[in-house]
Amino acid sequence: MQLYNTLSAKERAELIAQAGQERLTLSFYAYAKINAPRAFRNQLFLAWNPLEVLGRIYVAHEGINAQLSVPAEHFQDLKTHLDSIPFLEDVRINIAIEHDNFAFLKLKVKVRDKIVADGLDDDTFDVTNKGIHVDAEAFNSLMEDPNTILVDMRNHYESEIGHFKNAITPNVDTFRESLDIIEEDLKDHKEDKNLVMYCTGGIRCEKASAYYKHKGFKNVFQLEGGIIHYVRQVEADQMENKFIGKNFVFDQRRSERISDDVIAHCHQCGQPADTHVNCANDACHLLFIQCEDCQQKMENCCSSTCMEVNQLPKDEQKDMRKGQGNSNDIFKKGRAEHLSYKKDLRNIFENFQK
Repeated sequence: MQLYNTLSAKERAELIAQAGQERLTLSFYAYAKINAPRAFRNQLFLAWNPLEVLGRIYVAHEGINAQLSVPAEHFQDLKTHLDSIPFLEDVRINIAIEHDNFAFLKLKVKVRDKIVADGLDDDTFDVTNKGIHVDAEAFNSLMEDPNTILVDMRNHYESEIGHFKNAITPNVDTFRESLDIIEEDLKDHKEDKNLVMYCTGGIRCEKASAYYKHKGFKNVFQLEGGIIHYVRQVEADQMENKFIGKNFVFDQRRSERISDDVIAHCHQCGQPADTHVNCANDACHLLFIQCEDCQQKMENCCSSTCMEVNQLPKDEQKDMRKGQGNSNDIFKKGRAEHLSYKKDLRNIFENFQK
């Protein structure tokens, strides 16, 4: 009984190319009590592997968080399987704006303590007492309300390339960091303002909305289905799109183009750019924004040091990496000190008028 991948990413990529099938990129989540997450994880792998599902799926006692791709011809079979699971019946499936057959190259179903690393003690508050879910039309109306505070619940490298107009974008590296920062900075407006939140697909806002209600915020709203579902709605109903730039995604695509605006800058020269790349030096692999000119000049590397290493024979590079982990810069995502142009670390609420 096969419960894990047997093919490498390279082998899988070759099979995808040979198959020539259109693949759909999807995501969904659900908070639900799962008593035996390991058994549930195995059940999913056995059901999805024959359907050629690929992706990154987290399972925990609190539910499931899934980002995946599936051949278009197998989508209905996947949907039928999801509907056979009581807490996933009719679950909202976010379909990507832009598809890439190589968005995922393995099926990874992992058991985790939580489906999102929020750092919260769920026993201290009612996680089911969530904020009001609003669709794109209601969300646009709330954005125009002078009593609304719009908060981006994503990390700095996500909002740097795209966000909603007039949104507060916390300059944080992780979701858990933003929770207390937002609560502290908005503590004087728990009753007189609308706290409206959004994220990529909705999962972070789901937990955050319950947390902020527990902290005393009276009017808490969250964008149903996140940015992905919002874009689908505004296109279908021909509404005004208030999102500018790109939507960061956590797969090989790295982003989806939502509007033509380029609001970020190359981390090396400062020119307008919004394409995230990983440093070509495998010992670094830093995620940062690089323009086309710098890609050519720096040979897809983040620094002259990495460029020198990357020019060495592959065997020599491999020997240099023996016994070494990735550089700590890999976790800085555009904030490494050697990058000459970095996002201004201004106070995240400086533009908010009380």
